Amino acid sequence: MTTLEKIKAAGAAKQLMPGAVENLGAFLGANLPAWAGASIDELVAKGAWSELNDRFYRYLEFGTGGMRGRTIGVVPAAAETGRLSPIGTPEHAAIGSNMLNDFTLIRAVVGLFRYTQKYLGARPEAARPKLVIAHDVRHFSRSFCELAASVWTRLGGEAFIFDGPRPTPQLSFSVRWLKAHAGIVITASHNPPHDNGFKAYFEDGAQIIPPHDTGIVAEVNAVALGELGAFLAKDISKVTTLGRAADDAYLAVAATAALDPGVLRKTKLKVVYTNIHGTGAVHSLPLLLHAGCDVEAVPEQLDFDARFPTVKSPNPENPEALAMAIKLAELKGSDVVLATDPDADRMGCAVRNRAGKMELITGNQIGSLLAEYRLMKYKELGWIPAAGTPNACIINTVVTTQLQAAIGRGHGVKVIETLTGFKWIAAKLARYEQKLRAAMPAGFDYEATPFAERAKLLQQHSTFYVFGTEESYGYLPNDYLRDKDGNSACLMFAELCAWVKGRGLTVPEYLDEIFLRYGFYLEGVINLYYEGASGSAKIKRIIETYRANPPKAFGDVQVAKFQDYGREKIVDADGETIPSQDLYFVTLSNGYKFAARGSGTEPKMKFYLFASEKVASAAELPAVKAKTRATLEGLIKLIDADARARAES
Repeated sequence: MTTLEKIKAAGAAKQLMPGAVENLGAFLGANLPAWAGASIDELVAKGAWSELNDRFYRYLEFGTGGMRGRTIGVVPAAAETGRLSPIGTPEHAAIGSNMLNDFTLIRAVVGLFRYTQKYLGARPEAARPKLVIAHDVRHFSRSFCELAASVWTRLGGEAFIFDGPRPTPQLSFSVRWLKAHAGIVITASHNPPHDNGFKAYFEDGAQIIPPHDTGIVAEVNAVALGELGAFLAKDISKVTTLGRAADDAYLAVAATAALDPGVLRKTKLKVVYTNIHGTGAVHSLPLLLHAGCDVEAVPEQLDFDARFPTVKSPNPENPEALAMAIKLAELKGSDVVLATDPDADRMGCAVRNRAGKMELITGNQIGSLLAEYRLMKYKELGWIPAAGTPNACIINTVVTTQLQAAIGRGHGVKVIETLTGFKWIAAKLARYEQKLRAAMPAGFDYEATPFAERAKLLQQHSTFYVFGTEESYGYLPNDYLRDKDGNSACLMFAELCAWVKGRGLTVPEYLDEIFLRYGFYLEGVINLYYEGASGSAKIKRIIETYRANPPKAFGDVQVAKFQDYGREKIVDADGETIPSQDLYFVTLSNGYKFAARGSGTEPKMKFYLFASEKVASAAELPAVKAKTRATLEGLIKLIDADARARAES
């Protein structure tokens, strides 16, 4: 039997899913390179049907963060593995329509190019649309970056790349700085080492949203496999490599995250920083050093390394990822640990408490601390009125702590909640910018207008963005760029720590001050991981059964309200309708709440839980904390068990 005959037989025997049979047949008929065909032959000969299902049951899809997928198979084929690099990178990214490899990457770039040209229409630059590409340190990242640039220039466009790994926020900034029409980041953020990803950005420097996302997907899906072979050989002779000026321009903008630089210069803050083998050290270290911090980097994690060998996961929200930095901070007597993920768009930290020990704080708490500090500081500096204004705002996502809404209301500013994903926060910034442009005389240059003047104009004619955050450790200080920025977050949080230290307090004590002002807020999260094709079906079952049969109670706590963001019309504080999404928001009879959604970037179902209680005095705060934590932990167990039962139903 031929390989194709074996595939069809496996499909008939229900060993292969129909989609896998179809996609395998298409790949085999597409004049693949020898190694790719040999890899499929080998996996079929082994009867690795589960592996082939996972690799071929669908085409890799754009989600909330673009597309992410494995580049190295669970069951690797010898032909694709080939000769390993010194850090264990296989010779080829694994074959598969559901894998991130040369084929799916080329397909995405061709689709993005064609959509961009159509969008530009009759504009003169449509003949040569401009693209900027950045990449992180992962397996195949540089190769994918150069391949994407090669494809773009072969199609007739102009492509810019960096001379090495650069963070995601720099790409967002550089799209605007170069007045490019699109951008790409090759990264899988904090995913495991075997993954990589493709994040698409448009001319505003933000990740794609409707209608661009669906338009790009339609163009990608229209790219025939037979077209890909012409682009497999890389040619970067027409690609421009960006130099020092690009780094300096981004650093200058990132430095504006500090509202009161004198606080940092006055207080010699002792910082331990780790980039967890990723791109953060390129900019976070110089930002902190130039601001006046006493910075010690974790030497074992400083070098770029796609294996992330010192951690189980390069995720700064995981305590284990910060363990080496905390150990160094204890040794050096440092005030704070700051950590960024591989593409440096997220930041996690640990702070020294009153007992002298390093204490981890959550992304929700970091965002709340920054929101309170920055609103207070903007008022102190006279940038917004002391009483607040509805024409200034903080923005977060619907799954971010509700403490931030209380902080915003307390300061008299507008609080905007968006769908998950920083692209929705960026979309708000684009609308505020557009509204100001429309109110100004012809020739008004938004980018060239000094920031202080822009802030006044936005409050007069639109909305001034004060700060934005999401629970998953993402923060953005201003609108110079349009994605979360771990580098500027390090600087923002260092400033806050220096200010708190100058008051003779610890950061946890400052957080308690906030709780006494607004009430005690506590969050929890449930992550249910379901890998591969069978896992995707389980996630779908949870989502569908929540809609068809919403939960009525968890133990003796009744469901008071059930909101379906996929079926109901829900508006934000601007009066704008929030786009529909498979997201559910559940309010319980005790006032606690939770949100449920499938992750757009990882194979998991996520639940976000929110608890809050009033606090009458500092003396009762410890008891309130304990009671709230116990109640929330009980609810987590019940919600988790219900979801697992739905997955198997």
